[in-house]
Amino acid sequence: MNNLDISLYGIDYVEPDKFITSDEIEETLRPVYEKLKLPFGRIEMQTGIQSRGIYENKMPSTISTLAAKNLFKESSIKADEIDLLIHGSVCRDFLEPSTASVIHDSLGLRPDCMSFDLSNACLGVVSSIQTAAHMIKTGAIKYALIVTGENSKPLIDQTLKTILESDDINRKSIKKFFANFTIGSAGVALIIGPRNEELPLIHTGVSLTDSSAHKLCQGDGSQSGLVMETDSEALKIAGVNLAKKCFDEFRKMNECEIDHYICHQVGIHHRNFLYEMLKLDLTKDHTSFDKYGNTGSAALPLTLALAVKNKRFKRGDEIALLGIGSGLHTQMLGVTWN
Repeated sequence: MNNLDISLYGIDYVEPDKFITSDEIEETLRPVYEKLKLPFGRIEMQTGIQSRGIYENKMPSTISTLAAKNLFKESSIKADEIDLLIHGSVCRDFLEPSTASVIHDSLGLRPDCMSFDLSNACLGVVSSIQTAAHMIKTGAIKYALIVTGENSKPLIDQTLKTILESDDINRKSIKKFFANFTIGSAGVALIIGPRNEELPLIHTGVSLTDSSAHKLCQGDGSQSGLVMETDSEALKIAGVNLAKKCFDEFRKMNECEIDHYICHQVGIHHRNFLYEMLKLDLTKDHTSFDKYGNTGSAALPLTLALAVKNKRFKRGDEIALLGIGSGLHTQMLGVTWN
Protein backbone atom coordinates (compact mmCIF):
# COMPACT_ATOMS: atom_id res chain seq x y z
CA MET A 1 0.00 0.00 0.00
CA ASN A 2 1.32 3.41 -0.98
CA ASN A 3 0.40 7.05 -0.53
CA LEU A 4 1.28 8.31 -4.02
CA ASP A 5 0.36 12.01 -3.78
CA ILE A 6 1.00 12.96 -7.43
CA SER A 7 -1.10 14.73 -10.05
CA LEU A 8 -2.42 13.82 -13.48
CA TYR A 9 -1.33 16.60 -15.83
CA GLY A 10 -3.19 15.29 -18.86
CA ILE A 11 -4.47 12.22 -20.70
CA ASP A 12 -5.37 11.61 -24.35
CA TYR A 13 -5.77 8.80 -26.85
CA VAL A 14 -5.74 7.94 -30.55
CA GLU A 15 -8.66 6.18 -32.22
CA PRO A 16 -8.17 2.88 -34.09
CA ASP A 17 -8.10 3.07 -37.90
CA LYS A 18 -11.24 0.94 -38.19
CA PHE A 19 -13.59 -1.27 -36.19
CA ILE A 20 -14.48 -4.92 -36.79
CA THR A 21 -17.86 -6.08 -35.49
CA SER A 22 -18.45 -9.36 -33.72
CA ASP A 23 -20.88 -10.26 -36.51
CA GLU A 24 -18.12 -9.80 -39.09
CA ILE A 25 -15.82 -12.16 -37.21
CA GLU A 26 -18.51 -14.80 -36.97
CA GLU A 27 -19.33 -14.45 -40.67
CA THR A 28 -15.65 -15.18 -41.45
CA LEU A 29 -15.97 -18.28 -39.26
CA ARG A 30 -19.24 -19.37 -40.91
CA PRO A 31 -17.83 -22.69 -42.26
CA VAL A 32 -16.66 -23.68 -38.76
CA TYR A 33 -19.82 -22.41 -37.06
CA GLU A 34 -21.99 -24.46 -39.43
CA LYS A 35 -19.79 -27.54 -39.09
CA LEU A 36 -19.90 -27.41 -35.28
CA LYS A 37 -23.50 -26.14 -35.13
CA LEU A 38 -22.49 -23.09 -33.11
CA PRO A 39 -25.07 -20.32 -32.63
CA PHE A 40 -24.30 -17.05 -34.39
CA GLY A 41 -24.22 -14.01 -32.12
CA ARG A 42 -22.47 -15.85 -29.29
CA ILE A 43 -19.46 -13.48 -29.13
CA GLU A 44 -21.55 -10.38 -28.48
CA MET A 45 -24.04 -12.28 -26.32
CA GLN A 46 -21.33 -13.71 -24.06
CA THR A 47 -19.12 -10.59 -23.87
CA GLY A 48 -21.22 -7.52 -24.66
CA ILE A 49 -18.53 -6.58 -27.20
CA GLN A 50 -20.14 -5.25 -30.36
CA SER A 51 -16.89 -4.24 -32.06
CA ARG A 52 -13.15 -3.92 -31.55
CA GLY A 53 -10.65 -1.59 -33.17
CA ILE A 54 -7.59 -2.35 -35.29
CA TYR A 55 -4.74 -0.31 -36.75
CA GLU A 56 -3.63 -0.91 -40.31
CA ASN A 57 0.15 -1.27 -40.76
CA LYS A 58 1.05 0.59 -37.56
CA MET A 59 3.64 -0.58 -35.06
CA PRO A 60 3.00 -0.16 -31.30
CA SER A 61 5.55 2.68 -31.20
CA THR A 62 3.62 4.56 -33.90
CA ILE A 63 0.33 4.16 -32.04
CA SER A 64 1.87 5.34 -28.77
CA THR A 65 3.58 8.27 -30.50
CA LEU A 66 0.31 9.41 -32.09
CA ALA A 67 -1.42 9.33 -28.69
CA ALA A 68 1.44 11.34 -27.13
CA LYS A 69 1.30 13.95 -29.90
CA ASN A 70 -2.43 14.34 -29.32
CA LEU A 71 -1.71 14.86 -25.63
CA PHE A 72 1.03 17.44 -26.20
CA LYS A 73 -1.35 19.51 -28.36
CA GLU A 74 -3.54 20.09 -25.29
CA SER A 75 -1.11 19.78 -22.37
CA SER A 76 0.65 22.63 -20.61
CA ILE A 77 3.63 20.26 -20.24
CA LYS A 78 5.67 20.00 -23.43
CA ALA A 79 7.92 17.29 -24.79
CA ASP A 80 11.15 18.98 -23.70
CA GLU A 81 9.96 18.95 -20.06
CA ILE A 82 9.56 15.16 -19.85
CA ASP A 83 12.12 13.45 -17.61
CA LEU A 84 10.93 9.86 -18.01
CA LEU A 85 9.16 7.94 -20.77
CA ILE A 86 7.61 4.53 -20.05
CA HIS A 87 6.05 2.37 -22.74
CA GLY A 88 3.60 0.09 -20.91
CA SER A 89 2.10 -2.00 -23.73
CA VAL A 90 1.67 -5.72 -24.12
CA CYS A 91 2.54 -5.12 -27.80
CA ARG A 92 6.09 -4.11 -28.67
CA ASP A 93 7.86 -3.38 -31.94
CA PHE A 94 10.51 -6.01 -31.23
CA LEU A 95 12.21 -7.80 -28.36
CA GLU A 96 15.23 -5.48 -28.45
CA PRO A 97 15.77 -2.53 -28.23
CA SER A 98 12.95 -1.12 -26.15
CA THR A 99 9.92 0.20 -27.98
CA ALA A 100 10.30 3.24 -25.73
CA SER A 101 13.53 4.08 -27.56
CA VAL A 102 11.61 4.40 -30.85
CA ILE A 103 8.98 6.63 -29.23
CA HIS A 104 11.71 8.70 -27.52
CA ASP A 105 13.24 9.41 -30.94
CA SER A 106 9.88 10.04 -32.64
CA LEU A 107 8.89 12.62 -30.01
CA GLY A 108 12.32 14.28 -29.94
CA LEU A 109 12.67 13.92 -26.17
CA ARG A 110 15.79 15.21 -24.41
CA PRO A 111 18.89 12.96 -24.36
CA ASP A 112 18.78 12.96 -20.55
CA CYS A 113 15.12 11.86 -20.52
CA MET A 114 15.15 8.26 -19.30
CA SER A 115 13.06 5.71 -21.21
CA PHE A 116 12.20 2.04 -20.92
CA ASP A 117 9.46 -0.54 -21.50
CA LEU A 118 7.47 -1.85 -18.57
CA SER A 119 5.64 -5.10 -19.31
CA ASN A 120 2.92 -6.34 -16.97
CA ALA A 121 0.16 -7.64 -19.26
CA CYS A 122 -2.99 -5.51 -18.97
CA LEU A 123 -1.56 -3.67 -15.95
CA GLY A 124 1.36 -2.10 -17.82
CA VAL A 125 0.08 1.47 -17.61
CA VAL A 126 -1.14 1.22 -14.00
CA SER A 127 2.20 -0.33 -12.98
CA SER A 128 4.00 2.44 -14.85
CA ILE A 129 2.04 5.07 -12.92
CA GLN A 130 3.01 3.55 -9.60
CA THR A 131 6.65 3.15 -10.64
CA ALA A 132 6.96 6.71 -11.94
CA ALA A 133 5.09 8.09 -8.91
CA HIS A 134 7.80 6.88 -6.56
CA MET A 135 10.48 8.50 -8.75
CA ILE A 136 8.53 11.77 -8.67
CA LYS A 137 8.15 11.66 -4.89
CA THR A 138 11.87 11.08 -4.36
CA GLY A 139 12.75 13.98 -6.65
CA ALA A 140 14.52 11.78 -9.21
CA ILE A 141 12.20 13.15 -11.93
CA LYS A 142 9.53 15.82 -12.24
CA TYR A 143 7.33 14.77 -15.17
CA ALA A 144 6.73 11.28 -16.56
CA LEU A 145 5.09 10.47 -19.90
CA ILE A 146 3.43 7.05 -19.90
CA VAL A 147 2.24 5.61 -23.21
CA THR A 148 0.71 2.45 -24.60
CA GLY A 149 -0.04 1.29 -28.14
CA GLU A 150 -2.00 -1.94 -28.46
CA ASN A 151 -3.03 -3.50 -31.79
CA SER A 152 -5.18 -6.63 -31.87
CA LYS A 153 -5.11 -7.17 -35.64
CA PRO A 154 -2.22 -9.72 -35.69
CA LEU A 155 -3.87 -11.74 -32.91
CA ILE A 156 -7.31 -11.71 -34.54
CA ASP A 157 -5.86 -12.60 -37.96
CA GLN A 158 -3.79 -15.46 -36.55
CA THR A 159 -6.69 -16.81 -34.49
CA LEU A 160 -9.02 -16.84 -37.51
CA LYS A 161 -6.34 -18.60 -39.58
CA THR A 162 -5.73 -21.22 -36.87
CA ILE A 163 -9.43 -22.04 -36.47
CA LEU A 164 -10.22 -22.10 -40.19
CA GLU A 165 -7.23 -24.29 -41.08
CA SER A 166 -7.65 -26.78 -38.22
CA ASP A 167 -8.89 -30.23 -39.30
CA ASP A 168 -9.72 -31.38 -35.78
CA ILE A 169 -11.31 -28.27 -34.27
CA ASN A 170 -14.33 -29.17 -32.11
CA ARG A 171 -16.78 -27.44 -29.77
CA LYS A 172 -14.45 -27.98 -26.81
CA SER A 173 -11.12 -27.02 -28.37
CA ILE A 174 -12.49 -23.84 -29.98
CA LYS A 175 -13.46 -22.37 -26.59
CA LYS A 176 -9.90 -21.36 -25.66
CA PHE A 177 -9.73 -19.11 -28.74
CA PHE A 178 -12.87 -17.03 -28.18
CA ALA A 179 -11.16 -14.74 -25.66
CA ASN A 180 -8.87 -13.62 -28.52
CA PHE A 181 -11.87 -12.10 -30.29
CA THR A 182 -12.50 -9.80 -27.33
CA ILE A 183 -9.13 -8.08 -27.83
CA GLY A 184 -9.18 -4.55 -29.29
CA SER A 185 -6.77 -1.76 -30.14
CA ALA A 186 -6.04 1.68 -28.70
CA GLY A 187 -3.26 4.14 -27.99
CA VAL A 188 -3.21 6.22 -24.81
CA ALA A 189 -0.77 8.74 -23.34
CA LEU A 190 -0.75 10.47 -19.98
CA ILE A 191 1.53 12.77 -18.00
CA ILE A 192 1.99 12.65 -14.24
CA GLY A 193 4.01 14.97 -12.04
CA PRO A 194 4.26 16.61 -8.60
CA ARG A 195 1.10 17.39 -6.69
CA ASN A 196 -0.78 20.37 -8.10
CA GLU A 197 -3.90 21.49 -6.24
CA GLU A 198 -5.59 22.49 -9.51
CA LEU A 199 -5.18 19.06 -11.10
CA PRO A 200 -6.54 15.54 -10.43
CA LEU A 201 -4.75 13.93 -7.48
CA ILE A 202 -3.63 10.30 -7.62
CA HIS A 203 -3.43 9.62 -3.91
CA THR A 204 -3.51 5.86 -3.30
CA GLY A 205 -1.93 2.76 -4.79
CA VAL A 206 -2.60 -0.82 -3.66
CA SER A 207 -1.20 -4.00 -5.25
CA LEU A 208 -1.71 -7.72 -4.76
CA THR A 209 -0.45 -10.82 -6.59
CA ASP A 210 -1.56 -14.45 -7.03
CA SER A 211 1.26 -15.81 -9.18
CA SER A 212 -0.06 -19.38 -8.84
CA ALA A 213 -2.54 -18.39 -11.58
CA HIS A 214 0.11 -17.46 -14.17
CA LYS A 215 -0.87 -20.34 -16.49
CA LEU A 216 -4.50 -19.27 -16.94
CA CYS A 217 -3.73 -16.76 -19.71
CA GLN A 218 -0.55 -16.92 -21.76
CA GLY A 219 0.40 -15.16 -24.96
CA ASP A 220 3.44 -15.49 -27.19
CA GLY A 221 4.75 -14.60 -30.62
CA SER A 222 5.73 -11.58 -32.68
CA GLN A 223 3.81 -8.67 -34.19
CA SER A 224 3.08 -10.77 -37.27
CA GLY A 225 2.02 -13.93 -35.46
CA LEU A 226 0.64 -13.54 -31.96
CA VAL A 227 -0.77 -16.53 -30.11
CA MET A 228 -2.85 -16.46 -26.92
CA GLU A 229 -4.71 -19.19 -25.04
CA THR A 230 -7.00 -18.40 -22.13
CA ASP A 231 -9.02 -20.41 -19.63
CA SER A 232 -11.61 -17.65 -19.45
CA GLU A 233 -13.83 -19.03 -16.69
CA ALA A 234 -10.97 -19.97 -14.36
CA LEU A 235 -9.28 -16.62 -15.05
CA LYS A 236 -12.49 -14.74 -14.24
CA ILE A 237 -12.95 -16.48 -10.89
CA ALA A 238 -9.28 -16.25 -9.83
CA GLY A 239 -9.04 -12.62 -10.96
CA VAL A 240 -12.14 -11.47 -9.12
CA ASN A 241 -11.15 -13.35 -5.96
CA LEU A 242 -7.79 -11.57 -5.99
CA ALA A 243 -9.45 -8.24 -6.78
CA LYS A 244 -11.79 -8.63 -3.80
CA LYS A 245 -8.85 -9.05 -1.42
CA CYS A 246 -7.09 -6.05 -2.97
CA PHE A 247 -10.25 -3.93 -2.86
CA ASP A 248 -10.69 -4.68 0.83
CA GLU A 249 -7.21 -3.22 1.42
CA PHE A 250 -7.99 -0.31 -0.91
CA ARG A 251 -11.11 0.58 1.09
CA LYS A 252 -9.15 0.61 4.34
CA MET A 253 -7.13 3.47 2.85
CA ASN A 254 -10.11 5.15 1.16
CA GLU A 255 -13.11 5.40 3.46
CA CYS A 256 -14.71 8.21 1.44
CA GLU A 257 -17.67 7.66 -0.87
CA ILE A 258 -16.51 6.59 -4.34
CA ASP A 259 -18.32 8.36 -7.17
CA HIS A 260 -16.90 6.51 -10.19
CA TYR A 261 -15.43 3.09 -10.90
CA ILE A 262 -13.18 2.43 -13.88
CA CYS A 263 -12.16 -1.20 -14.21
CA HIS A 264 -10.10 -3.20 -16.66
CA GLN A 265 -12.36 -3.78 -19.67
CA VAL A 266 -12.87 -7.51 -20.30
CA GLY A 267 -16.57 -7.98 -21.07
CA ILE A 268 -20.04 -7.71 -19.62
CA HIS A 269 -20.10 -10.94 -17.61
CA HIS A 270 -16.66 -10.32 -16.09
CA ARG A 271 -17.72 -6.79 -15.19
CA ASN A 272 -21.02 -7.84 -13.65
CA PHE A 273 -19.37 -10.65 -11.67
CA LEU A 274 -16.72 -8.24 -10.37
CA TYR A 275 -19.32 -5.68 -9.29
CA GLU A 276 -21.42 -8.36 -7.60
CA MET A 277 -18.49 -9.87 -5.69
CA LEU A 278 -17.06 -6.50 -4.63
CA LYS A 279 -20.57 -5.13 -3.88
CA LEU A 280 -20.03 -2.10 -6.10
CA ASP A 281 -22.73 0.20 -7.48
CA LEU A 282 -23.07 -0.64 -11.19
CA THR A 283 -24.59 2.79 -11.88
CA LYS A 284 -21.15 4.29 -11.14
CA ASP A 285 -19.43 2.17 -13.79
CA HIS A 286 -17.66 3.49 -16.89
CA THR A 287 -17.41 1.11 -19.84
CA SER A 288 -15.54 1.11 -23.17
CA PHE A 289 -15.35 -2.61 -24.03
CA ASP A 290 -18.64 -2.58 -25.97
CA LYS A 291 -17.06 -0.47 -28.74
CA TYR A 292 -13.29 -0.89 -28.30
CA GLY A 293 -13.06 -4.42 -26.87
CA ASN A 294 -10.44 -5.41 -24.31
CA THR A 295 -7.55 -3.15 -25.30
CA GLY A 296 -5.00 -4.70 -22.95
CA SER A 297 -2.90 -2.19 -21.05
CA ALA A 298 -4.80 0.63 -22.78
CA ALA A 299 -8.21 -0.54 -21.53
CA LEU A 300 -8.35 1.20 -18.16
CA PRO A 301 -6.61 4.46 -19.19
CA LEU A 302 -8.66 4.61 -22.42
CA THR A 303 -11.88 4.39 -20.40
CA LEU A 304 -10.57 7.15 -18.15
CA ALA A 305 -9.62 9.30 -21.16
CA LEU A 306 -13.05 8.85 -22.72
CA ALA A 307 -14.73 9.84 -19.46
CA VAL A 308 -12.54 12.97 -19.28
CA LYS A 309 -13.36 13.86 -22.88
CA ASN A 310 -17.08 13.46 -22.18
CA LYS A 311 -16.82 15.59 -19.00
CA ARG A 312 -18.10 12.85 -16.72
CA PHE A 313 -16.23 14.09 -13.64
CA LYS A 314 -16.68 17.18 -11.50
CA ARG A 315 -14.36 18.75 -8.95
CA GLY A 316 -14.15 16.71 -5.77
CA ASP A 317 -15.32 13.42 -7.32
CA GLU A 318 -13.60 10.30 -6.00
CA ILE A 319 -12.58 7.78 -8.68
CA ALA A 320 -11.39 4.21 -8.17
CA LEU A 321 -9.21 2.72 -10.92
CA LEU A 322 -9.39 -1.06 -10.55
CA GLY A 323 -6.83 -2.94 -12.64
CA ILE A 324 -6.52 -6.72 -13.08
CA GLY A 325 -3.93 -8.41 -15.29
CA SER A 326 -2.93 -11.96 -16.08
CA GLY A 327 -0.18 -13.27 -13.91
CA LEU A 328 -2.33 -12.74 -11.77
CA HIS A 329 -1.85 -9.20 -10.55
CA THR A 330 -4.22 -6.49 -9.39
CA GLN A 331 -3.45 -2.82 -8.78
CA MET A 332 -5.89 -0.16 -7.66
CA LEU A 333 -5.48 3.60 -7.69
CA GLY A 334 -7.53 6.25 -5.90
CA VAL A 335 -8.04 9.60 -7.69
CA THR A 336 -9.61 12.84 -6.48
CA TRP A 337 -10.77 14.97 -9.41
CA ASN A 338 -9.81 18.64 -9.30
